Amino acid sequence: MRDHVDEKAGHMVRRQTFAQCDGGIEGCCVIGGLKFSAHAPSVRCSSACGQRVLSDRLLGKPQEFISAIKWGYLYQGQWYTWQKQRRGTPGFGLKPATFVTFLQNHDQVANSARGQRCHMLTSPGRYKAMTALMLLGPGTPMLLQGQEFAASSPFFYFADHQPELAKLVYQGRIEFLAQFRSIATPEMQACLPDPADPATFERSILDFSEREQHAEIYMLHRDLLQLRREDPVFRTQRSGGIDGAVLGPEVFVLRFFGDNGHDRLLLVNLGLDLHLNPAPEPLLAPPEGMQWETRWSSEDPRYGGCGTPPLETEENWQIPGQAAVVLTPRERENAPEDSQDE
Repeated sequence: MRDHVDEKAGHMVRRQTFAQCDGGIEGCCVIGGLKFSAHAPSVRCSSACGQRVLSDRLLGKPQEFISAIKWGYLYQGQWYTWQKQRRGTPGFGLKPATFVTFLQNHDQVANSARGQRCHMLTSPGRYKAMTALMLLGPGTPMLLQGQEFAASSPFFYFADHQPELAKLVYQGRIEFLAQFRSIATPEMQACLPDPADPATFERSILDFSEREQHAEIYMLHRDLLQLRREDPVFRTQRSGGIDGAVLGPEVFVLRFFGDNGHDRLLLVNLGLDLHLNPAPEPLLAPPEGMQWETRWSSEDPRYGGCGTPPLETEENWQIPGQAAVVLTPRERENAPEDSQDE
């Protein structure tokens, strides 16, 4: 079955993910168990989910993140060379809330060699930036257990079967994961945990004291969810309410359109600091008579960041690397005469 019916909401739910892999980020749209994956610009994914699943499906460009936020998932009927057929179905008429968005899920984490969560496989800055993209996007966000406080426990595949079946399951896991080049090596095959071993399950148990130990990332999740809930623009999840543009090899901007010019900008930079000059992108322009000010930043010292100076300066845009920043408009101080030049 390709769609999951949410009986309470009365609509179909399609799943979309942005996962991070071995220092990078990948995006997967999961529809009835079929994954459509993408990796971030100039990032080499070398974990299991990045070796075969990603290689022939995407270009690894910021535009893919923009398109996923706007349209829900990336393959909606295009030709897919690996399967030699068209993949996906159109989703243009679906409401944004019907897409469940996530950075990681139990399948992605458990179907890796070491059950590592995505915050262990990328930089803190990229992880926080992608968390902001997920939690402020128009889809319905989903967190894997413990993700909100960066749980240090792995998440393994575990199962409780009768001994004979348990042996077959373990062997099947080894054969399945051998499709990934790094896990196919003898030394890695020896590291694969036995799903029937009680220790495999016990190592996956969460330590809730880490809510206090990892207070910075826990606070980031809480603040983003509060912003999503209380901000009149982010909470609308309105169809057609977002547009985006690529600003650099690893940088993009999303503009969330509000009423009467009360828009929001979300700038995401997965690479190095960017000095954008000139800036011929209309989505960066503030509403008439207004100027941008920082509402939220993943580089807030409360989250372990280094602070965020104003992004729009007399030298044009200064966009911090490996960060996400939310801008809101306010009335311009000492506004000069508007230029009449075309």
